[in-house]
Amino acid sequence: MSDFLKNLEKYAELAVKVGVNIQNGQTLVINTTLDAAELVRLVVKKAYEAGAFNVVVNWNDDIVSRTKYDLAPDEAFNEYPEWRAKEVEELAKDGAAFMSIVSTSPDLLKGVKSERIANFQKAAGKALSNYRKMMMADKVSWTVIAAPSPSWADKVFPEAPEETRVQLLWDAIFKATRSDVENPVEEWKKHDNTLHEKVDYLNNKHYKKLHYKAPGTDLTIELPEKHLWCGAGSINEKGHEFMANMPTEEVFTVPLRTGVNGTVSSTKPLSYGGNIIDNFTITFENGRIVSVKAEEGEEILKQLVETDEGSHYLGEVALVPFNSPISQSNLLFYNTLFDENASNHLAIGSAYAFCLEGGKQMSSDQLKEHGLNDSLTHVDFMIGSAEMDIDGIRADGTSEPVFRNGDWAF
Repeated sequence: MSDFLKNLEKYAELAVKVGVNIQNGQTLVINTTLDAAELVRLVVKKAYEAGAFNVVVNWNDDIVSRTKYDLAPDEAFNEYPEWRAKEVEELAKDGAAFMSIVSTSPDLLKGVKSERIANFQKAAGKALSNYRKMMMADKVSWTVIAAPSPSWADKVFPEAPEETRVQLLWDAIFKATRSDVENPVEEWKKHDNTLHEKVDYLNNKHYKKLHYKAPGTDLTIELPEKHLWCGAGSINEKGHEFMANMPTEEVFTVPLRTGVNGTVSSTKPLSYGGNIIDNFTITFENGRIVSVKAEEGEEILKQLVETDEGSHYLGEVALVPFNSPISQSNLLFYNTLFDENASNHLAIGSAYAFCLEGGKQMSSDQLKEHGLNDSLTHVDFMIGSAEMDIDGIRADGTSEPVFRNGDWAF
């Protein structure tokens, strides 16, 4: 068996055993693209071998998706199939696990009217809101992994010979997910423990605020009184561990909805809605976004912020050292799953309920009372660099270093 096939099999096993951690008798739902077919077949096999009751595969295709955006009437983007939303809701209530395998071209919808993209994002967000709330409260196990497509590989490796680009992207994915080592499952357990050391340190500090300083960035983020830092593995309502993102290098928490002030500048392009948004700044007053500017994709960014009232606020604060493995690869993936794990980042939109003490059991209204944001969307954007300093500010006003020159200061 070639090294590629060995690594592909280890990657599939990792996604099943660590990503969703499939349980005996459980249903697995896979959302994927045709480009990932070889990987999907292995994931299905590994899932059944691990005891899955049923594996449901929902296929998408970039060309079909783009054709709809080019030719369908405007009204087609104002609705999302009710039956599809009900299906995932019912599957989630029945305890299914969910796996997304992403490979879409970062430029898939370049040139499409931004209103069409924004309308569909809103329609999908409304229809899937109950399902997404279950995911963001860790009710179900879920994971996001990736597989190359030719168009994505072309974007990441434009200088390489065309026939080598997909394999180069596979190699980068295997390395970033630790699928190229002898025992990836064991390596992920060690990695999980390492991240939790940072989580424990930050949770013991109970910082009231974080102050970010970097070129183009001077931002203060207040944290809710009972915020919790989290990282790597999560636990669903049945007590089963899962890994929501593979790769992951971050520790993260929630901001106080009304406690964000200042300006932040992006340090990596954001792939959103089939378009690239690049070199942008966002300014906040009392938590609310009051200004956005971008050299590329400004209209798309403005449409994202206008998704609903909650998309004018932040829902996540994530810390990633600049010396993380993905950052050190010097690759720009044009894919948030990877690029967010090379950089400190923030997320516009909804907050994770599990990042608050008792949050998993709280209603939406109770979460709002504790200062957490609610929105139809949740979009990460990258702000970290080797020049970023972050201070943690205690309740008594004393300050201490959390990051210096883009790396942990403790």
